Amino acid sequence: MKLHVSKPKVDSHFHVFRAGVGQVGSRYVPQYSALLSQWQSVARAKGVHRGVVVQPSFLGTDNSLLAATLSTHPLLLRGVAVVAPDAAADELLALHRTGVRGIRINLSGVDHDVSAWTQADGLWAWMTAHGWHLELHTDAGALPRVLARLPPDLPLVVDHMAKPNAVDATDPTVSALAVRAGRSPVHIKLSGAYRLGGLNPADLARLWLSVLGPDRLLWGSDWPCTNHEAMADYAQLLRSLTDWLGPEVAERVLCDNPAALYWASTAPPGSASSRAGTATGHKRRRTGT
Repeated sequence: MKLHVSKPKVDSHFHVFRAGVGQVGSRYVPQYSALLSQWQSVARAKGVHRGVVVQPSFLGTDNSLLAATLSTHPLLLRGVAVVAPDAAADELLALHRTGVRGIRINLSGVDHDVSAWTQADGLWAWMTAHGWHLELHTDAGALPRVLARLPPDLPLVVDHMAKPNAVDATDPTVSALAVRAGRSPVHIKLSGAYRLGGLNPADLARLWLSVLGPDRLLWGSDWPCTNHEAMADYAQLLRSLTDWLGPEVAERVLCDNPAALYWASTAPPGSASSRAGTATGHKRRRTGT
């Protein structure tokens, strides 16, 4: 008799931080802690054991807590860091060995000037060589002009459903990502429905399914939902994915897609085989996560 082996479910976007800790000038620094053990408590109760820890904006480029967190569970956790455009190769390699697989540029709530990033050729080359992706978080409607100034060939992950101005295939954000997906991988995180400014998240999730297909969608809880803490009902956040897309697609989004993006190598981060397999922000003020 063939045994059914359940696939690991992945929360592709959650945060860890300590109460009151943030970079100077941050407009929002939570006065409560969000620890890995707390996320594990709510996530495991719903059958989610793997996760991707995303560096929150208010910690800036200090990825020390992120790295320490990833190191506690190297097979279950991956991470997305925030680095400066001129980050050194040894800094990036150290992050890679802990399980970091991408960098995040969070422009939400600030000007969307990416001039410094247009000079980051060394960083882009390192990321390409090590299989990293670029993760972007912008304000509603701002993504197309940011994309126009960044390398078009890097694998891209877009936070919080990409925040188009309208749920329409002709919306500039939707059409820009559809064009980019024709030349390099584009993933959309179905997360942060409460950050959409009134757009219907179910309709938007189905639009992205139609535009990009089921293999390019990820789900994230955005736990603990900073600035929207009242929405941090983990069970409901997870249930919404099935409500939007149905159980069959939801399984691919929860299991198959993040496994391919973040766990392409089964070797522990930093091991010889892991390094072989991967060979083939900055300090501005931020708001939102």
